[in-house]
Amino acid sequence: MTRAGHAALDEELKALKSVERPAVIKAIAEAREHGDLSENAEYHAARERQSFVEGRIKELEAMLSLADVIDTSRLSGAIKFGATVTLVDEATDEERTYQIVGEAEADIERGLLNIRSPLARALIGKDEGDSVDVRTPGGQKSYEVVTIRYI
Repeated sequence: MTRAGHAALDEELKALKSVERPAVIKAIAEAREHGDLSENAEYHAARERQSFVEGRIKELEAMLSLADVIDTSRLSGAIKFGATVTLVDEATDEERTYQIVGEAEADIERGLLNIRSPLARALIGKDEGDSVDVRTPGGQKSYEVVTIRYI
């Protein structure tokens, strides 16, 4: 996991514990005051939210306790975990930039590419100027590696 990914998950955990958990407890208490719990939709919604929050807290605590944090700024050379890679689609000349990250921090919309994705697996070990062919869910694609950076 990258330092940024670890910090983001840690912030989410702190927010869940300090903001969400107390808010859910308050919502449950308020819903209880409305009477019969068997027909109280607010109570059931609050309990469901509590279940989600507690589950996410446990999930984040487990991920963070097992995480290996890698300082990507000390890396260099061919593409490996943590690399920020600029690619050009050889068919459309469209340029995209991705950082190869762990599963827990992956978010393709923000350019954070899961290390287990077909594209990331195809990129590992490549250098600038190399061409990469990858079979994606959208079909066969070819990319050229323009730049490799470690931030």
